[in-house]
Amino acid sequence: MRYAEVLLPLPLANTFTYRIPEAMAHVLVLYCRVVVPFGKKHFYTGIITEIHDRCPDYPVEVKDIHELLDAKPVITACQLSFWRWISTYYLCTLGEVCKAALPNGFIVESTSQKTGFKPKTETCIRLADHIRTEADLQNTLARIRRSKLQEKLFHDFMELGGIQKNAVAKKKLLEYSGINASVLNGLRKRGILVAEEIAVSRIESQETVVQEQVLLSETQKQAFHEIKKSFETNDITLLHGELSDGKTKIYICLIQDMMRKGLQTLFLIPEIALTIQITERLKKIFGAKLLVYNSGMSDNMRVEIWNQILQSDEPFVVLGVRSSIFLPFSRLGLIIVDDEQELSYKQQDPAPRYHARNAAMILAHQHKAKTLLAAATPSLESWLWAKKGKYGYVSMDNRFEGSIQPKIEIVNVSELRRKKLMKDSLFSPLLKERIGAALSDGEQIIIFQNRRGFSPLVTCRQCGMIPHCINCDVSLAYHKQTHRLLCHYCGYSIPFPLRCGSCSSEELKLQGFGTEKIEEEVAALFPAAKVARLDFDTARTESTCRRILKEFAEGKTQILIGTQMISKGLNLANVSVVGIMNVDAIMNMPDFRAYERAFQLIFQVGGSAVRYDRQGWVVIQTMQAENELLRMIRQFDYPGMAQTQLKERHQFRYPPYIRLIMLILRGKNEQLLDGIAELYAQRLRAKLGDGVSGPVVPPVTRVQTLFVRKIMLKIDLSRTVSDTRKILEEVHSTMQQAPGFKQLIMHYDVDPQ
Repeated sequence: MRYAEVLLPLPLANTFTYRIPEAMAHVLVLYCRVVVPFGKKHFYTGIITEIHDRCPDYPVEVKDIHELLDAKPVITACQLSFWRWISTYYLCTLGEVCKAALPNGFIVESTSQKTGFKPKTETCIRLADHIRTEADLQNTLARIRRSKLQEKLFHDFMELGGIQKNAVAKKKLLEYSGINASVLNGLRKRGILVAEEIAVSRIESQETVVQEQVLLSETQKQAFHEIKKSFETNDITLLHGELSDGKTKIYICLIQDMMRKGLQTLFLIPEIALTIQITERLKKIFGAKLLVYNSGMSDNMRVEIWNQILQSDEPFVVLGVRSSIFLPFSRLGLIIVDDEQELSYKQQDPAPRYHARNAAMILAHQHKAKTLLAAATPSLESWLWAKKGKYGYVSMDNRFEGSIQPKIEIVNVSELRRKKLMKDSLFSPLLKERIGAALSDGEQIIIFQNRRGFSPLVTCRQCGMIPHCINCDVSLAYHKQTHRLLCHYCGYSIPFPLRCGSCSSEELKLQGFGTEKIEEEVAALFPAAKVARLDFDTARTESTCRRILKEFAEGKTQILIGTQMISKGLNLANVSVVGIMNVDAIMNMPDFRAYERAFQLIFQVGGSAVRYDRQGWVVIQTMQAENELLRMIRQFDYPGMAQTQLKERHQFRYPPYIRLIMLILRGKNEQLLDGIAELYAQRLRAKLGDGVSGPVVPPVTRVQTLFVRKIMLKIDLSRTVSDTRKILEEVHSTMQQAPGFKQLIMHYDVDPQ
């Protein structure tokens, strides 16, 4: 009797043993998919991870594998090893990693045994089987000679290659001939042509474009050669380049270098929206060798790309977001992580809560590949390891092709309001002047405010009551377009109230501002300008985001207002003014990374004002004009910011000098939650000592009806990952016995961002 270990895409720690039916014994292979019964009624798709003859000592009867889905493996041994590392390091189950890694089209999670993936089919036309010889063909032509339309359509079919027993797409044939489908149906009824459904690829078919060699500037050439030299002794290299320095050209040359060696490249970018600009550029160079992979694609398309990569050991480049690290590469030579500091590389929910940059370095190591981290404002972790020699380091100091650094102007909003120079306006006189001048010169403007909606706060003037979400401990934000109050955590909304729910007063006051309010004032100040807004309310789909950015890039809109969505590396030559509306909210976040994030975000948004012909402007409005961070931003002093922040991190024991793990507990009963959290922290302290802080109540104490408590673990870098996991599993095992513990939900967030 033979058995198989099956990995299921469920939040379960172990694989499950199933009996291999005799009919499958000789066709079942490692890493293929099978459908197995699980529980009383459900069937799930699983992956075979081991085949053996050990009879399991289960208290219940071992079930048979129900169905074999694949004749060949759908994952590789290297992938499974990578999944196990993700599971171990990020303190989650292997099943959760499997669920995140596999395209949904591969997974069945119901009582049905149907596979999720459906091949795309196309109606094609071929010659009937009885027409085999030249004589048969001549007889056929004689039969249709009286019908000129049928004769023409048949000749067109022959010209498209159908006479060589090739199938011709029905749509292509009708478009080529210009004849309607009824004529084709006539040929089918006469038994001359046959229609059949043929599986076709969803991946866009195109020939590789042969383009002249990419021309590098002297600075780019130097950086390219320094990176290659660094790779001779370093597996990981940090490319520290300025904004608009033409790093993409260097990436292209590195990818071409890999292809000449027969190796594959993974090119990671932080946001789907960024594919808008870069995909077309890479297509012109790599053509069919470029594959794009992201969560915005259909399940079926993701399966097809997965299979193409799995079945090919040819050189190619994959352009993708964080989930692309799970693809089945066979000859991976290089991983490029562009804008490596971006928060988007960290998966938040659900598990696995991995960081794609860190995981990519492990993936590259497993493939004996190289990793290039690139950023204008690197994460402090990457900066420190590069300076200490753990990573290679290449700097690009000169701006690309003579581009001019924008001038940063700090506006003291509190002073202007004291002098009544900003009465009833969100815009300082300077910012209004810069916007007006840019519009007069036919140039474009970006206005950044990292808060959507019209107003984040509604208060009663009489009693001070603030409408709150019924599910979360947060105030409701006013959205004028829908005239509703909305929770940005769970989506709960109510119509805008006519009077206070507490004292019935009709005097309700709107406080603060979001992108919607900015849009309204811009329309009033500059009525002739075409304005667009890019935030979660206006761009819920990839296609809408693409349209808004495309129209701005083409100059159809003059002013673009947005949240962080507009900070992701937009390269728009006609932007001359960037306004940053409320930098204080970014700098004053209750997070040890607040200053680092603020510097990176402002630097990134401000980079849109880099010009090639004349000076661009970045106007920052703030209540803290004397803040030291703003001085560093004005002087583009990244090293100064990095050294200051690293000194503080070292003093107070924060990353990158320690490993940070956040244990998060949630529950409906706040009293029970507090008791369990306190007990959990005590037991962790007994094992980890002073490295345990909390439990603490987070700024938002309740989210989606569940109260939240957090325990922070500071782990010395000298302690191994396996040792840490062992301690946490031991403590968790003892907590399972605590009364009420199973009523709570808990998870770990490793390296929280």
